[in-house]
Amino acid sequence: MAGYKPRRLSEDIRRIISGKIRDLKDPRINKNGMITIVRCDVSNDISYCKVYVSSFEGFDKAKEAVKGFESASGLLKREISNVLRLRKCPELEFVADNSMEHSIKINKILKDVSRDKSDSDSDNETL
Repeated sequence: MAGYKPRRLSEDIRRIISGKIRDLKDPRINKNGMITIVRCDVSNDISYCKVYVSSFEGFDKAKEAVKGFESASGLLKREISNVLRLRKCPELEFVADNSMEHSIKINKILKDVSRDKSDSDSDNETL
């Protein structure tokens, strides 16, 4: 039961930051368009939070967006503190994540395999 509050808090923080992406004026975040917050990991003592940022446009765009989030971390911490009514808001650390690129590669491989399988099935039917 000790890990319940950090897990719940990390999901709430992810939801709040995802909702505030549209309101941030930093061009490093808004010009990318396809920025997502993959997950948040809050430490057990709720003093630190790692926020994993990913982009559909590649890992370099995610790194650029991390710089924008770091400059807006004060605004985000204030919003998190107000919404969740926390006495002490965790320090936010933004990390670029390439999970979107990885999932796109896996999806492409699966499509190629299914296409090859359907081609081999049609070849077997003609024999």
